[in-house]
Amino acid sequence: MKKEKSCSIKTSIGGQALMEGIMMRGPKRSAMAVRNPEGEMVIEEWDTKGVNRAKIFRLPIIRGVFGFADSMISGYKCLMRSAEISGLEALEEEERKAKAAKKAEKAAKRAAKKGIELPAEPEVKDESAEETDGKKKSSAMTNIIMAVSLVFSLILVVGLFIFLPNFVGTLILGKNAATQHPIWLSVISGFIKVFLLVAYMALVSLMKDIRRTFMYHGAEHKTIFCYEQGLELTVENVRNQKRFHPRCGTSFLILMMLVGMVVMIAVSYALKVFLPSEIINNRYYYLLIRCACTLVLVPLMMGIGYELIKVAGKHDNVVTRIISAPGMWLQHITTLEPDDDMIECAIAAMEKVIPDDGSDKIAQ
Repeated sequence: MKKEKSCSIKTSIGGQALMEGIMMRGPKRSAMAVRNPEGEMVIEEWDTKGVNRAKIFRLPIIRGVFGFADSMISGYKCLMRSAEISGLEALEEEERKAKAAKKAEKAAKRAAKKGIELPAEPEVKDESAEETDGKKKSSAMTNIIMAVSLVFSLILVVGLFIFLPNFVGTLILGKNAATQHPIWLSVISGFIKVFLLVAYMALVSLMKDIRRTFMYHGAEHKTIFCYEQGLELTVENVRNQKRFHPRCGTSFLILMMLVGMVVMIAVSYALKVFLPSEIINNRYYYLLIRCACTLVLVPLMMGIGYELIKVAGKHDNVVTRIISAPGMWLQHITTLEPDDDMIECAIAAMEKVIPDDGSDKIAQ
């Protein structure tokens, strides 16, 4: 971008931090810029999916569910691709081979002590002859890994963020929690979910690779702010921007949990009215029904959270600041100050997705 704008705007462009890079998603085009092991920037771009979705899927609440699903799918694919470009997969393969070689060496030493002669290692085949088959197997294996990871992730989320908070809440409030403390049960389980999310983010931020990803997250936010302020996208201009953005996915997660707390207060009263007393007074039956209700209502919580995030990103007033406050606080953990190389990646990805017709601008 060469021309400097004269006023601030609000944009629908969003992004995601990757392994050694950033993905930006515009209304028409999406792009990712990732550093390879040599430090060179690799840029890939493609058409944004979901733009021509049917009108029913663009309705309030409903659009949040499908938008979140789109973001999860495309984000995971970009994350896997960034790991490949940045050399993370190659590094893991080298470590695997090193461990295998070390294990074989130990086995050979043990065999030598016992006077056993191990068979000779097979000859290495020409890799070029099997390159196509290798790519197919690698692609199939990636799909399998994605499916297995998704299943385990869902199990972990359900157990950690749905069953455990409700179980602990019923333990704290006792066997009459459903009838005597329906509001407190929802409040306690809601705050346990928030605590678990914050604790998880804080723990993973201690990992070196995750800290770098959080730095790229900061570069993403700063670049979007720079564009919204109408400034030229240069490293210096981006560096001076704040790194906490109200439309962040981190804010969405914590806001969805707080929305869920309110929704479950209403559900608690509904269960109290419509469920038979023998089920209400049975802690374990009530716990299972409550968890099932939470699972069924996740799309509603997601949709409401999405709408609140959109409002917070569109306006700046007392109400939107209150809505944004929990997520902005959590971003002190999930967004870190980036270095100039990271900012360059964010700028490169951003410039690829800014539409010429201004269709990314949000009316205020």
